[in-house]
Amino acid sequence: MRIQDNPAIFYASQKGPVSILVSSTPKQWQIHQESPAKLGLRADLIQLITQQAAELGIQVTVIEAALFVDLPSLILDICRSIDSVDLWFNTDTPLDERQRDELVTSLLSQNAINVHTCPTDLIVADPVLNQQGAPFKVFTPFYKRWLKIVETQDRSPLPLPKKQNESISIEEHSFTWKASYRKDLWPVNKENIKQRLWSFCHQKEAFYEAQRDTPSVPGTSVLSPYLSLGAIGPRELLFAIEYCHGQAGTDWRESIWLKELAWRDFYRQLMLHFDELSMGKPFKPETDRIVWQTPENHFQSWCDGNTGFPIVDAAMRQLKQTGWMHNRLRMITASFLTKLLFIDWRLGEEYFMQNLIDGEFAANNGGWQWSASTGCDSVPYFRVLNPTRQSERFDPNGDFIRRFVPELSSLNHKSIHNPSAPERLNLQYPMPIIEYKIAREKAIRVFSDLRNQKVT
Repeated sequence: MRIQDNPAIFYASQKGPVSILVSSTPKQWQIHQESPAKLGLRADLIQLITQQAAELGIQVTVIEAALFVDLPSLILDICRSIDSVDLWFNTDTPLDERQRDELVTSLLSQNAINVHTCPTDLIVADPVLNQQGAPFKVFTPFYKRWLKIVETQDRSPLPLPKKQNESISIEEHSFTWKASYRKDLWPVNKENIKQRLWSFCHQKEAFYEAQRDTPSVPGTSVLSPYLSLGAIGPRELLFAIEYCHGQAGTDWRESIWLKELAWRDFYRQLMLHFDELSMGKPFKPETDRIVWQTPENHFQSWCDGNTGFPIVDAAMRQLKQTGWMHNRLRMITASFLTKLLFIDWRLGEEYFMQNLIDGEFAANNGGWQWSASTGCDSVPYFRVLNPTRQSERFDPNGDFIRRFVPELSSLNHKSIHNPSAPERLNLQYPMPIIEYKIAREKAIRVFSDLRNQKVT
């Protein structure tokens, strides 16, 4: 969802005049559980692309199909209508998207259209493999190999295509699927997105490791909604990291924020090698035998932010109010649902996708399976985050809790993490829906029994 640093647009423009085709598939997005907030942001980004392209004299056509399988014939019709014999597009990694790309390539190739595929939107697009030519299943060796590849490849973002005609009139697109989102938090204009990136790299990136886990501090870039839809690309982020470290005289390879981008590549590359991840299956097949608790009221309490655990409730209310959640809080809430409520991780994965403005299938799936101890390079099964201890550690003064659970704002720094029964009654805040120690012991016992069954 961008003009600059878009491989398909750039390489096509090297061959001659281009026309941009944007496809929308609202029923497919619904099946993929994409949130209304993400749909709204996508609609505004399409309009932004149209405006930027018009300034370059490039026409943007938007087509709508219900499902991915409906796209090939529509794209073929467009190519024929403008006498185009070449199609360029950027690939993607989940199974449905790969099958879509194969269908488009097959039909157009059969009809004398030259199809040119460009790498997916990663820093390292080619498969990162070990010495045996197999995909990495653990992040640390993946990262070491990934970093060596990054060091040797061209890291410069691709430029804008040259202006090919005089500016043309801007077409206003109307979308039946457009929804609302927090435009005050994620405005759509290229200047704001660039400014957010560069101000973060200049002012906050050096302190990212120290501040990234504190939700009350604006220590993260909050670029994920733009990154998930491709309004800004990972190569642009890498370029900013390298430039700012160069200005500061430090080594860009030591950037903790860079490692987060490597995690993004890692999870998306896993989709290339393991189709089961796109099919609702755990990476560790033996964990599919786990009998999860029936969700019932506990799941709804978690969704609504009424669990009686203040940091969990604050995080879930942040998600509901803004469409976004701080990464440390995603870990806390996911661990709470899967390890303490012992509810199937797939329900949490689905709920996050339904509500996150930055919901990205590979990263969301990877994060949930990491928390549930069912995934690749996941947290050890016996590690169960204590929400009260996490709260005391990462929100020590209760500032974040006070913001999103205002009924607790009068409590002191100590009480706010775990109010007493009288305080809860007086402030009309619920009692904890589970007892932490008992729930933790049960989760560890179930995973331990599963591990013993695997050994025998």
